Amino acid sequence: MNILLADAILIVHFAFVLFVTGGLVLIWIGAAAGWQWVRHFWFRVAHLGAIVFVAGEALVGVWCPLTVWEAQLRGARPEKSFIAQWIHRILFYDFPEWVFTVAYVLFAFVVVATLWFVRPSPRRQK
Repeated sequence: MNILLADAILIVHFAFVLFVTGGLVLIWIGAAAGWQWVRHFWFRVAHLGAIVFVAGEALVGVWCPLTVWEAQLRGARPEKSFIAQWIHRILFYDFPEWVFTVAYVLFAFVVVATLWFVRPSPRRQK
């Protein structure tokens, strides 16, 4: 049961990373293609909040809670399903922590700059 829950957390983690990285790519593509949904106010707030959260964690030296929970559920024996093994290979790299901190902070700055260049639509009032 713990392995299944760990795999589920890993999939959620992968979806979060995909939202942050893929979201930025889609915003730029969408801006060029005229897609209005990439300017949706709450999508952009969520996207900015996600990367600011990650960069903030890295700056203060806190591990991602999803990584910690998954590791705790797997325990001493890191059994993974076939899919989990591939997702791990995509998500986790063996670099010094400062490399990730710099990457997350720079990515956050790119997202903030994107707010300027591809402005979100004004929030609708009820």
